[in-house]
Amino acid sequence: MNFMKTWIILFVAILSEVIATSALKASDGFTKLGPSVLVVIGYALAFYFLSLALKVMPVGIAYAIWAGLGIVLTAIIGWIMFGQKLDLAAFLGIALILLGVLVINVFSGTNTL
Repeated sequence: MNFMKTWIILFVAILSEVIATSALKASDGFTKLGPSVLVVIGYALAFYFLSLALKVMPVGIAYAIWAGLGIVLTAIIGWIMFGQKLDLAAFLGIALILLGVLVINVFSGTNTL
């Protein structure tokens, strides 16, 4: 698997997880069928594509990127779609997560794609 394809697969895993988590909020405790189905499909796709990325990427690096970007994107969706408030500390935390993902990708020698 080439470098770009691995990153696309990881990004699909991240997007699937973010969609599933957002649908989890919208499912209202699994009382709404449409969002509940989206949760199950989204998480299944997320773990499937993450498993494909792990064929090439180290598990610690892939998971750090998957979780970090998932947190950031989910927080942004919660802010935009669900009106959840983010204060200065939340924005600072999100910035630090993004910085961590950047440091791993730019400076770490463990990401050997």
